[in-house]
Amino acid sequence: MAVFKGAGVAIVTPMNADQTVNYDKLEEIIEEQIAGGTDAIIIVGTTGEGSTLTMEEHSKCIKMAVEFARHRIPVVAGTGSNCTATAIQLTQEAEEHGADAALVVTPYYNKATQKGLIAHYSAIADSTKLPMILYNVPGRTGTNIAPETAAYLHKTKKNIVGVKDATANLAETSEMMRLCDGDLELYSGEDGLVVPILSVGGIGVISVVSNIAPRYVHEMVMSFLAGDIEKSRKMQLKELPLVDALFCEVNPIPVKTAMNLMGKEVGPLRLPLCEMEPANLERLKKAMKDFGLL
Repeated sequence: MAVFKGAGVAIVTPMNADQTVNYDKLEEIIEEQIAGGTDAIIIVGTTGEGSTLTMEEHSKCIKMAVEFARHRIPVVAGTGSNCTATAIQLTQEAEEHGADAALVVTPYYNKATQKGLIAHYSAIADSTKLPMILYNVPGRTGTNIAPETAAYLHKTKKNIVGVKDATANLAETSEMMRLCDGDLELYSGEDGLVVPILSVGGIGVISVVSNIAPRYVHEMVMSFLAGDIEKSRKMQLKELPLVDALFCEVNPIPVKTAMNLMGKEVGPLRLPLCEMEPANLERLKKAMKDFGLL
């Protein structure tokens, strides 16, 4: 059984004015997501500012998300690190807290070889019983999981079940699915490429847009999976201006700004993330108004 099918939200981490984590607000937005049809909560990933959280905050966010979700939908914990030992610790803590799966980004900065990636992911997989979703986002990490590497890991480690693909390289994604004989839980990591990813065997998206339009993204994915490809295609094209605005500055700056514009009061960003440039803020506001969110 897949970790989830449909639209999982790469949820933000709300902050108080003093930049401490606002766990009350986290519970509130998780409730809103579940009510809005979201199919999974992905906690403390890129959008959740996981790289700026302390180890204690990271662990507590996972623990609280599991408690708040109450098994109504899966909770997938971001547990990647550029240090294998740290990634193992985070993954084991996520398992102890009751997470349903781990999302493990490629080691950043180190620029591991494919051999190093195999050793890294194998060590994490051997340390846990959690299903693992590999997160391939070379634009952020400087490291790409080759299709052959993903296929090898999937075939040799039974708990490496899927890939979040944010490569924007459909040829490589297709080759990865071919090498895995289609037996891979493939999730789009690009909001602008959900339907293309679904067309080569994907089963969902880990979405930034879902923070502000959960029901829309859920419906777009489920329409495709139900066979209404034309409806899904039209929905994908309609949301592209909003997607572009949400990524006109580095994620999660625009999406957190968008949520605050909608009155969700998710608080500030942590440095080195900072407030949006005025021109980009106006672009975001326009896209949100055109989409009917403001």
